[in-house]
Amino acid sequence: MSLQPDQAIEVFYSYAHEDEKLRDKLENHLTLLRRQGVITGWHDRKIGAGKEWHNEIDTHLDSSQIILLLISENFIASDYCWDVEVKRAMERHEAKEARVIPIILDSVDWESAPFGRLQALPKSGRPIKK
Repeated sequence: MSLQPDQAIEVFYSYAHEDEKLRDKLENHLTLLRRQGVITGWHDRKIGAGKEWHNEIDTHLDSSQIILLLISENFIASDYCWDVEVKRAMERHEAKEARVIPIILDSVDWESAPFGRLQALPKSGRPIKK
């Protein structure tokens, strides 16, 4: 994963739609980094009218340098998050093409998941909702 010094890091938010408010709050917390040109953020709510959503998601999953997995019971239960986004994110992480960071939103068994070996946030994997 190599970047040009003046190139913003693309961040992909992988989340269940039920957790959209928490994703919005996280985006707000990262606003200064976006304004400074350090990061750009992308999630499926940025898909424009008439675009093919599956292609847009695949494109950004493949171009992002950081993939944030917003972990909750809704995320774990989402077939699309699990079968498409987690699978591709972990492939890119293992190939050292991207960094995957689990963000624990709620108490859920995530340690046995494919991303369970990765250091999660917040510290000690304590859920944000706690």
